[in-house]
Amino acid sequence: MMALPTNGLQHRVRCGWCGAYPLYRAYHDTEWGVPSRDEVHLFEMLTLEGAQAGLAWITILRKREGYRRAFQGFDPEVVARFGEADVARLLGDPGIVRNRLKVESTITNARAVLAQRLRGASLTEVLWRHVEGVPRQNHWRSLAEVPAKTAESDAMSRELKRLGFKFVGSTICYALMQAVGMVNDHTVDCFRHGELAER
Repeated sequence: MMALPTNGLQHRVRCGWCGAYPLYRAYHDTEWGVPSRDEVHLFEMLTLEGAQAGLAWITILRKREGYRRAFQGFDPEVVARFGEADVARLLGDPGIVRNRLKVESTITNARAVLAQRLRGASLTEVLWRHVEGVPRQNHWRSLAEVPAKTAESDAMSRELKRLGFKFVGSTICYALMQAVGMVNDHTVDCFRHGELAER
């Protein structure tokens, strides 16, 4: 296993889910829970959270660069133009999870993003309105307290499905909300909880 950097961060208290994997820790320390309103990043995270269904998140993190290559940097305009030949190419790509439904859902979701733009709303607006544009600051003392879904993720899931998105169940939506900082779900003992609460 790769050694952790000796910058003092390895001794800080973190959320229990990130374990000892350097890749997990780096994601936890620098990205998870940081508010993001960048549409391309939101589309990427929506794709990755959907891809995770039934798998461990570390599996997806290890394939993240493969996803970025395969889906052209997650530009919705590019992905929306993918056809059957692209689906066949992606299903043969070991750099991603080769599941037809998940691959096709990414293309469908890119088209849904563009459809929203034509209606005058960005993916950012569609997602963030479920927390009224402001990150929710939670104060969980343990991982056992953190919910798998909430009323907000239920509402988000219903809306995304109505707008034509796929692989957007409530649990996936809540994982997305956690990842992109719509909620601060770092446990209160984690050093990132206070840092993100100040943003």
